Amino acid sequence: MVYKFRIISDEVDDFLREIKIDSDASFYDLHEAILKCTGYKDDQMTSFFICDDDWEKEIEITLEDMGTGSSEEDTFVMKDTRLSELLEDEKQKLIYVFDPLTERVFFIELAEIITGKDLQHAVCSRKEGNPPQQTVDFDEQMKKMDASLDLDENFYGDQEYDVDDFDPDGYDIGGGGNPYDEDKY
Repeated sequence: MVYKFRIISDEVDDFLREIKIDSDASFYDLHEAILKCTGYKDDQMTSFFICDDDWEKEIEITLEDMGTGSSEEDTFVMKDTRLSELLEDEKQKLIYVFDPLTERVFFIELAEIITGKDLQHAVCSRKEGNPPQQTVDFDEQMKKMDASLDLDENFYGDQEYDVDDFDPDGYDIGGGGNPYDEDKY
């Protein structure tokens, strides 16, 4: 069997890749095919996630064994896990985390299962648009986030507040004692 995956990004509207790959290939083979068809370097700690219909992460397939799973919990490593072990239905959804530092992802759907065919190697059968940049400068990302924040005079509270209305005598700062002492009131 051959799986045809459709890959999109929420960062670039016209980006689309379709990859055909044998169902007996490993998740690592799919990982390599994604890197090849996007021109990305193989220098990130990527992961796949099997998702439900609402794109909620369910099962993680890691690039390397992280040794974080409990003895009862299954751990899946890309090189040791065949696609057909975890994927068997068309429209199955996956997320591929290609930039783990900023949690940037590709959304992948198993678009078609082609029976009666086999593939020796993965093939990028459709290529549209340019992929998003593989990694972003963390400092640059923080600058963009800061610029998008609206920190005007209303940010911290009531715009009706007037500092002249502040009554410092109403606060006993450093005076000690119990502020709830009934004799004070």
